[in-house]
Amino acid sequence: MQSRALGRSGLQVSPLAFGGNVFGWTVDAAQSFRLLDAWLDAGFNFIDTADVYSRWVPGHQGGESETILGQWLKASGKRDRIVLATKVGKPMADDRKGLSPRYIREAVDASLQRLQTDYIDLYQSHDDDADTPLEDTLGTFAELIKAGKVRAIGASNYSAARLAQALDTSERLNLPRYESLQPLYNLYDRAVYEAELEPLCKARGVGVINFYALAAGFLTGKYRSSADAAKSARGASTTGKYLNDRGLRILAALDEVAAAHQATPAQVALAWQIARPSITSPIASATSLEQLAELVRSARLQLSPASVAMLEEASREDGSRPA
Repeated sequence: MQSRALGRSGLQVSPLAFGGNVFGWTVDAAQSFRLLDAWLDAGFNFIDTADVYSRWVPGHQGGESETILGQWLKASGKRDRIVLATKVGKPMADDRKGLSPRYIREAVDASLQRLQTDYIDLYQSHDDDADTPLEDTLGTFAELIKAGKVRAIGASNYSAARLAQALDTSERLNLPRYESLQPLYNLYDRAVYEAELEPLCKARGVGVINFYALAAGFLTGKYRSSADAAKSARGASTTGKYLNDRGLRILAALDEVAAAHQATPAQVALAWQIARPSITSPIASATSLEQLAELVRSARLQLSPASVAMLEEASREDGSRPA
């Protein structure tokens, strides 16, 4: 598996990242272990999670995903084989959120304890925090890097203006910079990233590890009518947002391209992103070994120029543009 440079961090990552939001939510610990082992066995090394996963589940308080990952790391001894990414900033409690120096120092130690590791490869600001000066947040990340707790930092859910401001602040004050951005991006959700964030990331050498690469499952083709909403925990929100004329047009193009390449719609949707020059490693999840095998095949799928053009045209929205 050919790796890719993540920004200027020195980290080398696989062309797909495994999304750890499912650990402790839709898959239990035993299945999580099987998926993680299979991910590495297939030649991938990048795993993304967050401290807040899966606080949205009734009875959960956050930290469930990191805890399962930590249990797997301890049991498997495979820490040196993965690039481990997690995040800080989304609310874990009313007084445990944001990017203040105090909270970052508290949160990183809690994540390290749950993950049962001495260091985090990529520590990401999960949300922008307009109430904390960028120099305070970035200065605290500098302390963590100097202490060996973190190797590189990234940003998630930042606007282009704020990411540019953060990069400028790092340069001006000689502080570590955000080496990656985690934005929403897929064949359906294109306009914001392509119009504003993509040009900035390409110009400044920032890696991109986009989330919702399969549009919460819609681009697999599993949801084609309102009756399909019951197929998963995400079904209602997925069909509500994506099941419209444009969404169905995208699915039709995915079906046609998939048939031409003897692939599946999900594989085609991911291959389109992997081939885009600005994208380093899309994030996708799997809850079964069969789904994981499908992800693996997508990283090896080469789309023809005609297929790329068909997908581009079918998914066009205001502000989106060719690669």
